Amino acid sequence: MLKSSDAAHAASQGAAPGLTDIEAAAKRIFGHAQRTPLLRYPELDRLLGTRAFIKPECLQVTGSFKFRGAYNKIRSALDGGAKVPGVVAFSSGNHAQGVAAAAGMLGVPAIIVMPEDAPRIKIENTKALGATVQLYDRYKEDREAIARQIARDKGYLVVPPYDDPAIIAGQGTIGLEIAEDFARMGLAPDVVLAPCSGGGLISGIATAVKARHPEARVYACEPARFDDTARSLAAGKRLENAGSEKSICDALLSKSPGEITFPINQRLLSGGLTASDEEALSAVAFAARRMKLVVEPGGAIALAAALQGRAPKPAKTIVIVCSGGNIDDEMLRQALAG
Repeated sequence: MLKSSDAAHAASQGAAPGLTDIEAAAKRIFGHAQRTPLLRYPELDRLLGTRAFIKPECLQVTGSFKFRGAYNKIRSALDGGAKVPGVVAFSSGNHAQGVAAAAGMLGVPAIIVMPEDAPRIKIENTKALGATVQLYDRYKEDREAIARQIARDKGYLVVPPYDDPAIIAGQGTIGLEIAEDFARMGLAPDVVLAPCSGGGLISGIATAVKARHPEARVYACEPARFDDTARSLAAGKRLENAGSEKSICDALLSKSPGEITFPINQRLLSGGLTASDEEALSAVAFAARRMKLVVEPGGAIALAAALQGRAPKPAKTIVIVCSGGNIDDEMLRQALAG
């Protein structure tokens, strides 16, 4: 069972966001974030035996969905009159880049605490966006403790990767776009699959989708050895992943579900699905060859689960979120060589 490390801090961050918070976030990010489309592929329909839609957040600013939450968090703080001399975040890469880009757009400096074994492309991209990168050892050091010490020393705003109402609301704009696009088509999403780490993305999506389509079934998708959300949902309490495990899905390696995100997911999710690293690589190759999309392993985990036949049935329509595309050249070569 999870040992609470900072319950007081999490509790201080406020209640779970609702649809009105997500709609407000959509207004804040409008004109800054991409409104990604829903894409159709006849071959995918045939393979899955249903009408399938891809939500390609790999086409988002900085190459992942993380920009949405980061921009909403910083912008809402500024709009609320808070003094924001700078921001600090902790991330393996996608959140890092999202925060760096959002901070740059909003004119505030950013320090990002990143693991020293993060993909080189993510470290370099974060620096290129103007942020200062501070590396740490993910197996020996506490990234959140490092970031919060920086925040105390400098008076910076902490921009968490997932366990924050403004972050969840920002990511929830993906679900809002899905619901709006389905309404325009006169359809309803039966099943929605999205990658899950700490739960900010899936909880935001589920909040928006279920508000508009209560009968929709939303599933968290995780790497096979990092299925803390699936196991926690089954157990009815927050569980941790084993600290010794590794995965190529670097974007999905949180230790446990968030204190704010997990109750949302308990209430709204229909369950969790998993895929192995090998299956994720196969999905990366499928996306590149068949869908002409560059997707990183973690971003392809929901697609991997669907391609392996793990998506719940029956379903007339299924939405698969590909959450990011920041993949190293070597990893892409490995996927295509498989």
